[in-house]
Amino acid sequence: MILNYINWSPDPEIINVFGISIRYYGLLFASGLMLCMYVLAWIFKRENIPAENLEKLSIYGVIGILAGARLGHCLFYEPSYYFSHPVEMLLPIKFLTEGGIKFTGYQGLASHGGALGLIIALIFYSRKTKHAILDTIDLIAVVTALAGGFIRLANLMNSEIIGIPTTSSWGFIFKRIDNIPRHPAQLYEAVSYFLIFTIMIVLYKTKRAQLRNGFFFGLTLVLIFTARFFIEFIKERQVAFEESMQLDMGQILSIPYIIVGIGFMIYGITKTRKKLNSQQIIK
Repeated sequence: MILNYINWSPDPEIINVFGISIRYYGLLFASGLMLCMYVLAWIFKRENIPAENLEKLSIYGVIGILAGARLGHCLFYEPSYYFSHPVEMLLPIKFLTEGGIKFTGYQGLASHGGALGLIIALIFYSRKTKHAILDTIDLIAVVTALAGGFIRLANLMNSEIIGIPTTSSWGFIFKRIDNIPRHPAQLYEAVSYFLIFTIMIVLYKTKRAQLRNGFFFGLTLVLIFTARFFIEFIKERQVAFEESMQLDMGQILSIPYIIVGIGFMIYGITKTRKKLNSQQIIK
């Protein structure tokens, strides 16, 4: 039986103009965030939330995601290196051993750190705008997986976060890495996230009155990090110290998010039912 593996070797750089590099990663990252803001604009209008709040949210959210994702990668995956190179943690550069500086972009972003950074940013946004924090995180949760899907497509274009070897006919040969057919783990994760986004938007449109008080936030955490946990089993370990671990760092970091998510779901259902029941009694 002849297996038709997919040879994958796109150049991560789309174009370079006067030393300025336009890359698939940055383009897809920005496209995902812009599409999320478009959907959020529709949600905010539906919820009768002032348009200026969305502008503030976009600023807080982008800063929180980027800072959290970057620091998360540096602290969770390569702490020893970045503690000795703290400037590289903050700036998209690398100090060369032979002297000089090379612009690298932010090579290394962790979704767990990005999620934590976003949550912290939303707390500041909520205090600034007086928009209730539980309501804020619920609305953001509806679109979160959409952004995650675009980020994983960006990883695919970079031939990074690759899967383990496979004999499946849909295996990808990441030519920039080796000549071994592998699971396209980035694509699996992207598809999972787009499905989660579909679930969230359908639930929002049909069950918004019954699902409040942090339920959407909790459900998003559970779905995203459960998908992440299981897909990690078919990913190559990202850093050397994970080789001796039963679960890799991505799986270990996913577990607290899943537990917290379940807690928010239970709280959201309980709180909303009590409120709806009290309203019925008053009527």
